[in-house]
Amino acid sequence: MTDSILAFLRANGEQLDVDMAASLDIPIAELRDEVARLASSGDLICCRVTRFIDGRKIEGTSCRLSCDPPTPARGRKPGVKKADDNSETNNY
Repeated sequence: MTDSILAFLRANGEQLDVDMAASLDIPIAELRDEVARLASSGDLICCRVTRFIDGRKIEGTSCRLSCDPPTPARGRKPGVKKADDNSETNNY
C-alpha cells in the first residue's frame, strides 16, 4: 500500500486523504494509518485543511511528498544583479 500511495502522489501532486482513498480504492481508516506512518518517517508532509467547495465545508488532511518542492516563481530573483560591462576598462 505504501508504494501505491507514494506513486499516486508522485503522479498527481498534493491531494486530500479522502480523494486518495477514493482513487486508490482503499478504506479511509487504513489510508489514514498508512499516511500517519509515512509522515512520521518523513516521506510525506501532511496538514489539516478546511476547504469550501460550492458552499460545502470539506475537512481533511492534505498530503504531498516531502521531496516535492514547490515550483520556483518565474521572473527575476531578488538580489540578482546584471554583470557590469565597464568593470574591465582599458586605461591606455
